[in-house]
Amino acid sequence: MSNHSEFLWYIPNDIRAGHRGDSAVDNHNSLETLTSHAKALEEHGWKGALIGTGWGRPDTFTVAASLAARTTTFEPLIAIRPGYWRPANFASAAATLDHLTGGRVRINIVSGKDNLPAYGDSEGDQAHRYGRTKEFMRLVRRLWTEENVTSTGDHFRVAESTVVPRIEVRGNRRHPKFYFGGASEAAERVAATEADVQLFWGEPLEGVRERIGRLKGLSRALDRDLPPLEFGLRITTLVRDTTEQAWADAEAKVAEMARSNGTGWHDHQRVLAVGQQRLLALYERGDVLDDNLYTAPGKFGGGGAGTTWLVGSAADVARSLRKYQDLGITHFVLSDTPYLSEIKRQGDQLLPLLRG
Repeated sequence: MSNHSEFLWYIPNDIRAGHRGDSAVDNHNSLETLTSHAKALEEHGWKGALIGTGWGRPDTFTVAASLAARTTTFEPLIAIRPGYWRPANFASAAATLDHLTGGRVRINIVSGKDNLPAYGDSEGDQAHRYGRTKEFMRLVRRLWTEENVTSTGDHFRVAESTVVPRIEVRGNRRHPKFYFGGASEAAERVAATEADVQLFWGEPLEGVRERIGRLKGLSRALDRDLPPLEFGLRITTLVRDTTEQAWADAEAKVAEMARSNGTGWHDHQRVLAVGQQRLLALYERGDVLDDNLYTAPGKFGGGGAGTTWLVGSAADVARSLRKYQDLGITHFVLSDTPYLSEIKRQGDQLLPLLRG
């Protein structure tokens, strides 16, 4: 796999214990516990981790800042929502954290549905929602790269706005990268013009190939004026010492999901997002697609990256991930539970094969 690929993990940032089969230990979401995850990521070869967001979870930016302060190389991929933040407030907060951490900030823009009234936000239809997201991303990027910014848009306005401290240019990195997901036509049009990295859920190879081709075509058709769009994969990777043990453990996990009606797995609303609907429909094509893409979790409550799993030995899973890399995927956000022990197992067993 290309040495240019980057490998991140996932920190769920959930007030409830037992997320997606994680160990339900005391103080699972304390600063000490979360710091142990971030430090393990540093020690076992990971670049950083996506930190989940949503109303009813601890504030993602605060968690990211706290973990960054306790680590030296850990890079938080901070999930945030336009509407929860206004562009200038967010641009300033992110620029400050980027300055304090020496350029370790990454941003995941989330436009999916949330409990907006709880924090005083409102949205119109899909066109309004993605129109606002597009404007947010464009304006934040301007605030990071220009001074005395004046903008009067449909959703946001600033006048003579200069964010300090200024984002330091580091090689080819002019500012923190914007990661973005979404499979609807409206979402893909935003990604094609505004995102730095388009994240895909764990779809079969052919589906990812088709979407990459479509997004590249959209970038050309919509006159993208940024560097070429990059692509990422967010997926569960269930790795064990042998293929047989991996499948036995995967089937046991799914059996427990069926028994408990998916308790601890329902953190993506099943009927709203186009991408989520695509994932949930995959099990209708078979329990295993491609070589080892396990779709059965989607029957029993697996949501988002928990809907499909790559299952096998480290060699099996590395082989499958290389096939995604061959399609153009360069950013990988992996996870499995228990999170802490799997950070270590997959860091030690899987990552060396991907970097070889």
